[in-house]
Amino acid sequence: MKSQKILNDPVYGFITIPSELIFTIIDHPYFQRLRRIKQLGLTDFVYPGALHTRFHHAIGAMHLMSITLDNLRIKGTEITDEEYEAALIAILLHDIGHGPFSHALEYSLLKDVPHEQLSLLIIELLNQEFGGKLALTLRIFKNQYERKFFHQLVSSQLDIDRLDYLQRDCFFTGVSEGTIGADRIIKMMDVKNDQVVIEEKGIYSIENFLSARRLMYWQVYLHKTTVSAEKMMIKLIERAKFLRQSGLSFTITQEFDYFLNNGSTLSDFRTNPDLLRLFLEMDDLDIWGAVKLWKNHPDYVLRNISQMFLTRNLFKINLSNDPFSLAEINELKEKTIFKLQIPREDLDYFFSSGAVSNYGYLAKDRINILTKKGKVIDVAQAADLPNIKIMSKIVEKHYVCKAKSLNLTY
Repeated sequence: MKSQKILNDPVYGFITIPSELIFTIIDHPYFQRLRRIKQLGLTDFVYPGALHTRFHHAIGAMHLMSITLDNLRIKGTEITDEEYEAALIAILLHDIGHGPFSHALEYSLLKDVPHEQLSLLIIELLNQEFGGKLALTLRIFKNQYERKFFHQLVSSQLDIDRLDYLQRDCFFTGVSEGTIGADRIIKMMDVKNDQVVIEEKGIYSIENFLSARRLMYWQVYLHKTTVSAEKMMIKLIERAKFLRQSGLSFTITQEFDYFLNNGSTLSDFRTNPDLLRLFLEMDDLDIWGAVKLWKNHPDYVLRNISQMFLTRNLFKINLSNDPFSLAEINELKEKTIFKLQIPREDLDYFFSSGAVSNYGYLAKDRINILTKKGKVIDVAQAADLPNIKIMSKIVEKHYVCKAKSLNLTY
């Protein structure tokens, strides 16, 4: 680069873009699209400051990866310049496959297509475009590189992705209880037997990290209002798909119209690069543009849910530690039909039930602690840390979510 490129990040301050290739990737339309996809989807209905984007997060994760690799080099881990750049690109692009509203529409706008698989396809597409310069990045991303600790830094229970999004989401939501000591965790990282380990003196930072992540899930990511808004968005897309595939046309973007009218699968994306490029033209603005158009639509389902979003008249949601009985759900359904005065066949657009789950730590994907004696043990086996054993339990909360009122006139 003719001059060093620097970005000013609200969480970390100045971030340096370390190479011409990385700068070119950041400047690419596929990556710039992440500016138009919010990191936390509809969470700003709860926390008004949660307006940061996937672009923010990707840049921040790249920055933390560079600090981590520099620290590992200082501790004696040999990392070539090629490996260094490839690892930065892997974390930079780890979320590039997210579509509009990220997780909320991951399995409704498309047909069971995880964003991780789309990220992989996009990295492969970029690798072709850049003449094979992302070959090592692909091997790291797919966990096919012989030095496995690089993949652990990109994807694991203690990866750079989590270290950034927890700090960033905490900052923008104002939920200070989710604060983690990312700087100390990174300083305590090392590599032993080709695995990422945490030095024993950093064990309490890991306990705090796991506790904070669990808290952030209940207080932010799975906040009942966020769950309600996401269910509304899913129901809105389901109705739009039903109407579109029944022959109704909409005044919406070409990209959004295509995916409403076609049930695209992962196999479709793998065999049709043009489909992937079409997907990469779509972002949150496609959906919000449609919501504004649909607020006066003749179809009362589209009209009502769109109006609800624009006025923040969200579905009422009840959470319970115990499952709702079938009798309770059926009674609530009947009450909802009566109150809203809607046909029974349309109830599913205004009523849903299910469960959300959260865990602090999964032992099968262990976090390794390096003891002072040089032994590597699982963090859950470390002395005087009963909280981590407790956090290994998956906790479920059950919900019933329903519209409060409808505008049935046009």
